[in-house]
Formats: sequence, C-alpha cells, structure tokens
Amino acid sequence: MTPAASRRPTPLLVLDVVGLTPRLLEHMPRLRDLADTGSYAPLGTVLPAVTCSVQATFLTGTTPAGHGVVGNGWYFRDLGEVLLWRQHNGLVGGDRLWDAARRAHPGYTVANICWWYAMGADTDITVTPRPVYRADGRKEPDCYTRPPELHGELTDALGAFPLFQYWGPGAGLASSRWIADATRHVLRTRRPDLALAYVPHLDYDLQRHGPDDPRSLAAAAELDRTLAPLVDDARAEGRTVVVLSEYGITPVSRPVDVNRALRRAGLLEVHTQDGMEYLDPGASRAFAVADHQIAHVYVKRPEDLGAARAVLAGLPGVDELLDEEGKKAHGLDHPRSGELVAVAEPGAWFTYYYWLDDDRAPDFARTVEIHRKPGYDPAELFMDPLDPYVRVRAAAALARKRLGMRYRMAVVPLDPSPVRGSHGRLPAGEDDGPVLICSRPGAVGGPVAATDVKGLLLGLAGLS
Repeated sequence: MTPAASRRPTPLLVLDVVGLTPRLLEHMPRLRDLADTGSYAPLGTVLPAVTCSVQATFLTGTTPAGHGVVGNGWYFRDLGEVLLWRQHNGLVGGDRLWDAARRAHPGYTVANICWWYAMGADTDITVTPRPVYRADGRKEPDCYTRPPELHGELTDALGAFPLFQYWGPGAGLASSRWIADATRHVLRTRRPDLALAYVPHLDYDLQRHGPDDPRSLAAAAELDRTLAPLVDDARAEGRTVVVLSEYGITPVSRPVDVNRALRRAGLLEVHTQDGMEYLDPGASRAFAVADHQIAHVYVKRPEDLGAARAVLAGLPGVDELLDEEGKKAHGLDHPRSGELVAVAEPGAWFTYYYWLDDDRAPDFARTVEIHRKPGYDPAELFMDPLDPYVRVRAAAALARKRLGMRYRMAVVPLDPSPVRGSHGRLPAGEDDGPVLICSRPGAVGGPVAATDVKGLLLGLAGLS
C-alpha cells in the first residue's frame, strides 16, 4: 500500500466562480478575506477562454488539443450538425482528476454539482441541470442526479432547479443560491472527498452591463454573501477550500457578424422552410461556429481556405486568424477545431447570425434556445427593448404554459447591441484574468497555469 493510500486524503471544496477577477474580488469581502488569510495567485486560462474548454483543462491537465473540448460546442462533422452545450462526459478526452486521485487512493469519492459534462461521468455524486422536455414541446425546470434519491432530497428541500434563472432574460442569483445550497446538502449528507461546484452568477450582469457597471459590482457583492455559508460549512468540517475562475469578462461594444460576411461572399448556404432560413452546414463551403470572442471556421474544401481567409482577414473586429500553426501554438490543434479559428479584437465579439433579413430569421432566433442555435447568443440575456409588448407577450406565454398548453417565449432581441461584456480571447493582463484562491496559507504563490490545476488539487488532497 502506498503512503497516499494508507491515510485519508484532505477533503476539498472547489468552487468555480465563473468570471471572478482581481477587480471583482475587491467587492467580495468574504472571498477577499479567504485570499488574505489563505493564499492567492493569478490563474492562467486557455484559448478559447470559455466554460467547457477551461473546465476540461482544469480536470484533465491538458489543453483543448488533448481533451478535445475546443469550445462550448463545435461542428460535429460525422453528424453534419452544430451542437452546443452537450452534457455527456464521453466528449472529454484525457485522464480526469478523479481517475488520478483513485489511483493514489482507491475509494476516493467525488461530487460534481453543476460543472459541465457531468452526465455519464464516473463521479460518485452528480447534480446537473436537466430540463423536462415534454412531448408537446414544453420545457420545464428540473435536474439530473446520481444517486437518483438525491433528486427528491434536493427538490423537497430547495424546490425545482431554477432553470429560467440559470440562463435567459431572468438569469440571476436564484440559480447560484440553489447550487450553493445543494452543495451544502451534499457536503452534510454525503461527505465526499472532493466536491466541485459551479457558480454562474457573475456571468449574467457582466455580459449584460459590462464588468465595471455598478450593477455588476452589486452582483459580485450579493454572490459573496450567498457563498459565505457554504465556505463556512466547508471550513468547519476541515475542508480545504479552493476558489477559481475560468476567465474574466471584459467590456465590448462591437458585435461582428462573421457568418453574414461569409454568406455575402457566397461561401455560406442556407435552406428555407416556411419562409425561415436555416444554416446548411453540409452544403456550405465555409461557415463559423461563433462562441463569444472565438469562432471556429469550418471550410469544406482546401481550395476554399484562401477565400474564407480573405473574407475574415478583412472583416473589422477580427484580430487574428489561426491556421494550423496558429492553432498548434495555442493548443487548439484538434480535429474538432475549425480549419481556421478567428479571434475577436478587444472590445468585439462574434454573433452567430447568418440571415440577411430579420424577417427571414428562424423562429428559434427570438427564443432562449441554446441547443438549436448554431452558435452562442448572449442576446438571450435580454428581453427585446424594441418590442413595446414584450412583457405582455411573455406573460401570455407563461399563462399558456401554466394551463398545460404549448407556448413560445419569443422575447429575445435580434439586435445584439445591448451586450456589454464578453470573453474568449486571452486576457491582456492579470487584472482581467481569472484567479485562484486557497484557504490554506502558502499553498499557491506565483501565477498558476490552467493545465497545472489538476496537479495542484491532487497535491492539496495529499495525493501526489
């Protein structure tokens, strides 16, 4: 028996406070105190600096070239479809943190509360958002849990998972509070060796209003108050607490329509049904999967690569176009990546829009529909400011839902200009980048690379 296997590991609570930066930490006294009495370091990130890619890097210790999570979604060439926000852990390659921990200490237990790619993961405890999709098209809030009986425990104690406060125009503190309380329940009733919890609250107002807006600073303060009881519980039972973030959100004011540029150049194709236009990725010579400030550009034939490059290289708002050498330099040289990867300029971000006339937009464009849109849409955080009846329409849709009728919540604007914050490109400096805090003094000193987080956590647990 190895020395690590013969003693109980130090229990850990790892909080992914998405969007946390040194600037915001100054408005979060509870986490600031944790940093001051413990240890603190700037944390590196990866390209693209988006949730799924960075979390996979934390948990495997490899870049997207190794684990294959090249964004929050990508073009599945074997299916001919763009798919974002998939949930199955089988999409992640590489050796997971818990695999390494169990080799060092057989029986090591892990709880995953809302980190991405939770479905099918070899964790002991799982909680992840999972709506009920009714046969008539209705979508209702719920979550998936393992063990199954945990579902009843959480919903009895906390209510249904607040899906419509987790994303969409109503996104706010309620979802992060539910996750924090669910994590407290799991710590109290299951006592896993490692508990991972994802806390999304800072993502919302920072994208809506920008990172320096008073409403964003207020969101940081209210999240700090929400997390305090969870941190106190963890420390009371002897856990080492680690707080980290995936990226920082920076101000933006310029949406960049990469797909519209490719369409005007004759490279992107659509097909029409009932007067609505749908992206036709299989027929397109080139199209982009927009993901915040990164866009994977898929080019069907090598002879069209030059034409696609010429269109995007001349497009205002595009900072870099990564080819094979550029992708390799950034750890993005994976078969799932586009033939080109566009990086937005500071202050710019990429829309997914491909139609040239809003009257031809698909009906899902005006709804919160993260699985049908072929790219990320931060406009889903808003109700259409140009529609004077938008709240009346929303109320009518909710009434239909409560009556058990089909409904369509068509409230999302097609104008991307309200978006004031984004992420995805590498930060210009430490103040705009993520951070790592540990409750243990001296645990971290200088900057920590995202690829070193896995090893750091194993060391904190006493397993390396």
